[in-house]
Amino acid sequence: MGSRLRRSPSPEPSSGRLELPVEDWPYLDRQQLQPSRSRMVCMTCHFFRHHSGVNCIPLLTCQLRQSLLAQGEHLTHRCQGWTDDMAQQRGWAPKAG
Repeated sequence: MGSRLRRSPSPEPSSGRLELPVEDWPYLDRQQLQPSRSRMVCMTCHFFRHHSGVNCIPLLTCQLRQSLLAQGEHLTHRCQGWTDDMAQQRGWAPKAG
């Protein structure tokens, strides 16, 4: 019998950035963000999240790029990785079918 390789359920990233607390993530820069005048902005993206930071100051994050967004940019910018929010695609409470 040959030995089987075991896969971990969540592989560790080579950069180690997933282990960093959100507060230590870098900010997205202007080269990664592009202005948008449609509903395709960070706030409507599937990867957008907000977290409560130090002193309850909200931190806006992009889970795809594991980066922070400057205040206000989530309303007027997006990146190439923008995808529709799952709530928009499936509705707020989709029924199991």
